[in-house]
Amino acid sequence: MSFNPAALLLLIVGLGLIGWLAGRARSAMVAGRAGTKLHSRPQYHGWYVALWLFAPAAIFLAVWSSVAPAMITNDVLASEAAQRLPAFGFERSAILSDARGVAQGDQPSVRIEGAGPLVEPYRAATQKYGMIGIAAMLALALAGGLFAFTRIRPDFRARSRVERIVMGLLLLASLVAILTTFGIVLSLLFESIRFFQLVSPAELLFGTYWNPQSGAAVEGTFGGIPLFWGTVLIGAIIAMIVAIPIGMMTAVYLTQYAAPAVRRWVKPILEILAGVPTVVYGYFAALTVAPALRNFAVMIGIPNASTESALAAGIVMGVMIIPFVSSMADDSINAVPQAMRDGSLALGATPNETIRQVLIPAALPGVMGGILLAVSRAIGETMIVVMAAGLSANLTANPFASVTTVTAQIVKLLTGDQEFDSAKTLAAFALGLVLFVVTLLLNIVALRIVKKYREAYE
Repeated sequence: MSFNPAALLLLIVGLGLIGWLAGRARSAMVAGRAGTKLHSRPQYHGWYVALWLFAPAAIFLAVWSSVAPAMITNDVLASEAAQRLPAFGFERSAILSDARGVAQGDQPSVRIEGAGPLVEPYRAATQKYGMIGIAAMLALALAGGLFAFTRIRPDFRARSRVERIVMGLLLLASLVAILTTFGIVLSLLFESIRFFQLVSPAELLFGTYWNPQSGAAVEGTFGGIPLFWGTVLIGAIIAMIVAIPIGMMTAVYLTQYAAPAVRRWVKPILEILAGVPTVVYGYFAALTVAPALRNFAVMIGIPNASTESALAAGIVMGVMIIPFVSSMADDSINAVPQAMRDGSLALGATPNETIRQVLIPAALPGVMGGILLAVSRAIGETMIVVMAAGLSANLTANPFASVTTVTAQIVKLLTGDQEFDSAKTLAAFALGLVLFVVTLLLNIVALRIVKKYREAYE
């Protein structure tokens, strides 16, 4: 009997439904027999039984699904057929994986010589631990359901217990995001400390030459200024020059001038831009925008214009983040009290003057928050930069030249077979830590501005 987690999860969901029906019926019957009113409605008694039936079995299923494969492999390695396995780790793992695939029905026959004798031990171990897991899971489910079922009585506070369990589940769900972020920070921090033991932090933060050698901590080759400058040039300068004016003008048009029918169609179409995969933007930048900009540069006499340029990546990145700026500005302008509009118009100001001198200044905190969030999104972009701006770490202000960013270099450093004890590979984690800190600070500033804006107008 195989241990299929998906099928078993459906099984315990079905058992939970049966428990809900049984608990609901039992509470109604107990109340009728005792002639008293239930403290909690029958549905809460049903949920209490269902949760006690489902939760222990689901937790066991998650744990068993993680540990059972290792136990099966240990049983197979202890069999007589495994004594002839090679000592080399990679070849040994390949043979075991091939035999496991046949035993579990994922492939029709073995593809590696020596895997055949291990198929039956794998099949036997899989059935053994599958039966153990299913039996233990069902025993836990029935024990939990029986425990909850026997506690049903008129004065039992089932609603309070169920709400407490639900609150615990919500707290657990919220902790997942916090613990994930904490784990990301720790992984970046530990690897960055290893890098800074080989290379000075001052060199990474203030050095002007970036050319990591193959695995060696060569002094003077880990200067991060060209990467930081490329990130700022593309994500915070060129992209913002494109996104801010277009996003603001779009928001003003949609909120002040567009007819309701036009707004209903234009706003969703504009926000579709936020859902386009970045690799599509990268293709557009590399195949359409970059060659057109190079031809334009040659036409106006700019020498050494590259087909991979900061300008191409920045323009397309700006188009990508227009919805961020436009949506935030739209919401901010709409949140300005109508009395401020009416008062300005009543004093004789034109609609144009009202927009420039009343609405936009009043909505400026929210607009600035949206812009900062858009900047943090832009400096973390990778695919557009890799495909349109190149990987050359040049410290230049020429927008037609090829530059690179922090994210693009992280991709380059971690591509292919790498040793995670070399300065070249560890540099990717140090760059990631710097980028994480900068993005976090931008988000904090943006959220503080938006919070202040909401307090002022809501």
